[in-house]
Amino acid sequence: MTNRFSIGSILALSLSMLLAACGTTPEAVPHEAPPPPVTSVAEADQQLAAVARERAAIEARFNARVTVCYAKFFVNNCLDEAKEQRRTALAAQRAIEVQAQRFKREAVVENRDRQVAEAERRFQEKEAELAAQPPKPKAEPKPPAAPPKPTLAKREADHAKRVQEEERKDAQQAGKRAQNVRNYEERKAESEKRQAKVAQRKAERAAKEAKEAEQKAKDAAAGK
Repeated sequence: MTNRFSIGSILALSLSMLLAACGTTPEAVPHEAPPPPVTSVAEADQQLAAVARERAAIEARFNARVTVCYAKFFVNNCLDEAKEQRRTALAAQRAIEVQAQRFKREAVVENRDRQVAEAERRFQEKEAELAAQPPKPKAEPKPPAAPPKPTLAKREADHAKRVQEEERKDAQQAGKRAQNVRNYEERKAESEKRQAKVAQRKAERAAKEAKEAEQKAKDAAAGK
């Protein structure tokens, strides 16, 4: 039992010396300073990147401490202390992260508010500039220009043109009237011819009927 404890103590001491050489002391409780103030978005981004790196380092130190604890006699006490150190360190990094993220959110809101305020300022300036300008007078509509009076030569030419047009129309009407007369005479002659033919056929039919009646009378007288 004594040999086993001595071997464990020697192993724990060796691991402690190794961690101390690497800058990690298992028993030392890390002292975290309050997060530094943030004055710009660039600083906030730098702090967030540093938080990510420090979290990885905290996990590495915790895993190394756990290895040391399992070599000690009071394992549970050592593990509890390692977990508490890890929790404290992560809480400190979380505080830095929260502060940096809050600063970035506030910076976004402030930037948007500035843009809105600037747009509103430009709008108000434009409105004031337009209001200060005198209204433009409305252009009065110009009356239509009177058509130029025709010259004597043009009036005479227009009159001659109208006379020629009337003569042309009269000639056309005269030609139509003459053609109408000729058409009428032709229709009248054709009608008279038809009437003469009809009268001739009536006379021939009457003569034929009279001859047939006379022949019947003769036959009757002859006793036929």
